[in-house]
Amino acid sequence: MSQKDIEAAIAATRFGLGARPGEIAEAARDPRGYLKGQIRRDGADLFKTDGETANQRLAEFQAYRRERAMARSAPASDGKPEEDSAVRAARQFIRQNAAGDILGRVQLAAVTDAGFRERWALFWANHFTVSASKVQTATLVGPYENEAIRPHVFGRFADLLGAAETHPAMLLYLDQVQSVGPNSQAAQFQRRGAARRQAPRNEARPRRDPGLNENLAREILELHTVGVDGGYAQADVTEFARALTGLSIAGPRDAGVEGVVFRGQAHEPGERTVMGVRYAAGGKEQAGSVLADLAARPQTARFVCAKLARHFVADDPPPALVTRLEKAWISTHGDLARVAETLVDAPEAWAAQPAKFKTPYEFVVSSYRALGQEPRDLGQVNAALNGLGQRPFGAPSPKGWPDEAGPWAASDALVKRMQFAQALGAVAGPQVQDPVALADQTLGVRLSPASAKAISRAESRAEAVALLLMTPEFQRR
Repeated sequence: MSQKDIEAAIAATRFGLGARPGEIAEAARDPRGYLKGQIRRDGADLFKTDGETANQRLAEFQAYRRERAMARSAPASDGKPEEDSAVRAARQFIRQNAAGDILGRVQLAAVTDAGFRERWALFWANHFTVSASKVQTATLVGPYENEAIRPHVFGRFADLLGAAETHPAMLLYLDQVQSVGPNSQAAQFQRRGAARRQAPRNEARPRRDPGLNENLAREILELHTVGVDGGYAQADVTEFARALTGLSIAGPRDAGVEGVVFRGQAHEPGERTVMGVRYAAGGKEQAGSVLADLAARPQTARFVCAKLARHFVADDPPPALVTRLEKAWISTHGDLARVAETLVDAPEAWAAQPAKFKTPYEFVVSSYRALGQEPRDLGQVNAALNGLGQRPFGAPSPKGWPDEAGPWAASDALVKRMQFAQALGAVAGPQVQDPVALADQTLGVRLSPASAKAISRAESRAEAVALLLMTPEFQRR
């Protein structure tokens, strides 16, 4: 067992998404060069969708919402609103579009020959989470990832940050479109209009005064840049939220305009001070200046590099590795390609003992990769991921999916993994000529003698494949 053999297995199973047949042998020529060759300035691969942009889907969904509103207001013969058809149409629209995105993303992960590049992209998509848990973002998550995340994952962090935070999906997910400066022209106009009215138009749903929404500002600070311990206070959140006011999305009244718009009449006037830095009064450039400064802060480098080390290497990442990544980040002004190269070169990342437990998504994808298969059945993929607790595009909060083993390694979760392994083994196992050879191709020198013996003694090839997928070596990376 040579050091190069160990590193070849690590390159495919830890840095990548699991080995496809022949991948470990390919990586063995030069494991580090194999990974660095996957880093490219024009970004990560895009997965297949129906070809519609986020702006197109947003316009279509807004049309569905208008149709639904009209159905609600139109009384039927029995006096009840006839909204069922519009609701069904909207739900069908969501299912059709989101389903294609999910399958395209899993298929790319299962067949790509650049597993490290894909894992790197998935890390950033989770870092800048937009979830389909909200109806208004359900069809936008796929285009968001293809438009705002993947093209920028090997560029400057400042560019990735700006693209993610100003995408329509993020503005909707974190309620930025509802944010109005309390002293803006729009707020003053609405207050004057409310004062002229003798009574609300709908007593059951009184009109609310326009107000500031801090969700986007808070999550940028807490989750996307400096981190919860990055030295900001509640006053900084409020000031940043004021700087972001006016950033919104086009609506039916914006004829000929798509996507993100800046509404100067909704922007809070005046100077802003965020984390000790004063920003001159202005329009959208005020928020842009805050974002650029947050991207350049050392706290951001420290926070994000710790997350990278945690994702790729260990739940409790080696401090020396975090320091290496942080230094590369700061010295290159957030050049993510250089940070990725530093990760590949770091000796701490090549420890022989695997310390990461696969998430359900990683487990499912690596299973397909081990068998050299491209998933075709969305129902099977959805059922597996939903059952294992990681609903596609459905992160439970803006924090994204957890990277640590704890949430994924409970006994009931392992039982569900076994059920998936058995189901996949029953379908794919009969086509596997030599399960032990497959295990060797999948895990390389990481395959233990005990696991190899158990696979060889299986009563059927289907059982042998299921055993391979459930070995401790396969479950960890």
